[in-house]
Amino acid sequence: MASSGATVTNLGLIAGNGIFPLEVAKAARTRGFGIIAVAHQNETQPELAALVDEITWIKVGELERMIDAFKRADVRQAAMAGGISRARLADSFAPDARALQMLARIRRFSDDAVLRGLAAEIESEGIEVIDPVPMLPDVLAPAGLLAGPAPTPGQLEDLRVAFRVLDALGAFDIGQTVAVRDGVVAAVEAVEGTDAALRRGAAVWGRGLVVAKAAKASQDLRFDRPTIGPATIDLLGEIRATMIGIQAHRAMILERPATLERAHALGVTVFGHE
Repeated sequence: MASSGATVTNLGLIAGNGIFPLEVAKAARTRGFGIIAVAHQNETQPELAALVDEITWIKVGELERMIDAFKRADVRQAAMAGGISRARLADSFAPDARALQMLARIRRFSDDAVLRGLAAEIESEGIEVIDPVPMLPDVLAPAGLLAGPAPTPGQLEDLRVAFRVLDALGAFDIGQTVAVRDGVVAAVEAVEGTDAALRRGAAVWGRGLVVAKAAKASQDLRFDRPTIGPATIDLLGEIRATMIGIQAHRAMILERPATLERAHALGVTVFGHE
């Protein structure tokens, strides 16, 4: 195990859903870290187990088990990667006494408040919570046209409207995604998540949506960044959206070559918005 080698530094990986935890594990391995993962049942992809040195499977909210796993392996730094589906919390949320105390202190249950509270608990044990993104080269979106047809003036105006809505709503911790068509807001992401919000907007307003994804102004980017990947593009093709604009230099494109190739194939414009 990596934790037994005197020259190896162990990184704690708090893994949620999606492919981001796998990408972080691969990047950390190339940098020589031993990887001590805490993965969430019914959320984290099982393939993560093959990429790490140790893995502990927990339910959402088992905070003491998470911290104990890191302390046993002498973890001094930890990174969060991947989200937790609110829709699954009814089946998988099992807060222990420490998590309940943390939730009572923060008194809010927004994503940002909970993640900040979790980070504070981990750091109270001498484990620094770090941003994993600097370990992944070229994962942040650059500015400008990245894939698909060049946007029309009308699409660019819809994108500006969508980003203004995101700016206005950021203080309320509502979501990272807005869809607009012809100047009309068709969908705003809330508790249902990105996919459900966009499907709802397309069902009501039809094809041709322009989608924007951006971080909130107060968002702690160590553990929550707007992200797209191949599955995002597949969804946009399914609902016949024309364009997605993502926040340049802050939003992530996972599996970037595959994501942009999929966008070209489906005729979906991907644009880095500054």
